[in-house]
Amino acid sequence: MTKKALARLGVPPQIIKRAAIAMYEAEINVVIHANGGTAETEIFPDHIRICVLDNGPGIPDVELAMQEGWSTASDTAREMGFGAGMGLPNIKRNADEMSIDTRIGEGTKITIIIRF
Repeated sequence: MTKKALARLGVPPQIIKRAAIAMYEAEINVVIHANGGTAETEIFPDHIRICVLDNGPGIPDVELAMQEGWSTASDTAREMGFGAGMGLPNIKRNADEMSIDTRIGEGTKITIIIRF
């Protein structure tokens, strides 16, 4: 997904901003917590769907992970300015719908819907 492509399709700037923030936060979570993953974006006439799938350790307690400031990021990630525990809350704040499917030892899939 690129901001320019969305703009060419006539997606409003505020929606583009929300999609960019949600995608960024999801990508950073993959970089910090997993050994890799994929991201797919689909654009529909009335919404954007972003699916990010990683092969990380999974999220043991999703409810806890949704709390601002809670993080399992390593000290190294924190020293680089990441892992402040705002990723999932920021995704939720910018999404109209968000679902998390996680399996311990297998990975996590986050699906984000942003309507316009």
